[in-house]
Amino acid sequence: MKALVWRGVDELAVIQVPDPQLRNEQDMIVKVRRTVTCGSDLHLLDGRIPFMARGDVLGHEFLGEVIEVGPQVRRHRVGDRVVVCSFVSCGRCWYCRQQQFSLCDNGNASPAVTEAAWGFAPGGCYGHPHALGGFPGSHAEYVRVPYADQGAFAVPDEVGDERAVFASDAAPTGWMGAHLGGVRPGDVVAVWGAGAVGQLAARAAVLLGAERVILIDRLDDRLTMAETHVGVETLNYDTQDVRGELRERSGGRGPDVCIEAVGMAAQRIGPQYWYDRLRQRLRSEPDRPVAAREAVHHCRKGGSVFLLGMFAGLVDEFPLGAVMNKGLTLRGAQQHGHRYIPMLLQRMARGELVTEHLATHTMPLDEAPRGYDMFKNRTDGCVRAVFRPAG
Repeated sequence: MKALVWRGVDELAVIQVPDPQLRNEQDMIVKVRRTVTCGSDLHLLDGRIPFMARGDVLGHEFLGEVIEVGPQVRRHRVGDRVVVCSFVSCGRCWYCRQQQFSLCDNGNASPAVTEAAWGFAPGGCYGHPHALGGFPGSHAEYVRVPYADQGAFAVPDEVGDERAVFASDAAPTGWMGAHLGGVRPGDVVAVWGAGAVGQLAARAAVLLGAERVILIDRLDDRLTMAETHVGVETLNYDTQDVRGELRERSGGRGPDVCIEAVGMAAQRIGPQYWYDRLRQRLRSEPDRPVAAREAVHHCRKGGSVFLLGMFAGLVDEFPLGAVMNKGLTLRGAQQHGHRYIPMLLQRMARGELVTEHLATHTMPLDEAPRGYDMFKNRTDGCVRAVFRPAG
């Protein structure tokens, strides 16, 4: 089959790789219909995330058709259209029973590296390095889905592929940020980052009853998209005073909930940004927590900050004193998609959650290297590139 593989820093190729096979009785094989780029993939491309190997298949957000099932698969049949959660979870361990699915004890077959780096290993994820399980990714014609009854979800007939595919990762990630961030009716919510995850976190906050939702970015096309399709207020941090505007729009207190949806590649020109860039070049700080720092500083006293953006290692100059002295609740997680995907698919079917506008560029899998170049450089207003392996 054809698949998009990593061949080194900023080097991608579509090549022939072996077809996946059933390995366990709970596996199934899915023929991929749609698979989407994600900001976390860019960190794999540029070498910020270690342990990638030449030939690894990328991609973790996908939808497809079931073509083969193992003897213990009960919920799915050949021919079903399914969306698959990006994280691999068993559904039976202690963490899965607590609905903390991305922390599954059995989803990661090679936990030693992340145990050493983070204390404990999270679950596995498609298209990520072997430290997160080494599962071949979704930018391919076919994917093996372990724990199929747990990780794959039937798509309602009313929901088209371009909408449903975002239920694999971006939509549950955004919803989790708003839900676990504690958004309540009447809240003022600020979201840093107007990419797909930031827009969907903002939409989740709206649906959870927030009184005002303010999305912060510097790209006018994305801010306009959010105003049009998500129905939220926006701030351009290049031209507006973020601190002053957030105070003004929250009665002088600051937002009740701040959601950081940018991650380790945040950009904000100024002394702190150049300090972070220098530390990165010296390899003493792998991440740039610019947006995370701002979220902590601008959140109201006693408020909540949730980190949705991807971070991998250590950061410097983090305002821990502000977290403690302001009485903030600080949380973060990889997405617990199994908890949210059925509900999100129903909201998609009712038209409450619309995502097609995020699929700005759709193309065959053969053009995936070009799609990633557009996605990385935001060429032609690219928010997400969607690939069609099955034509």
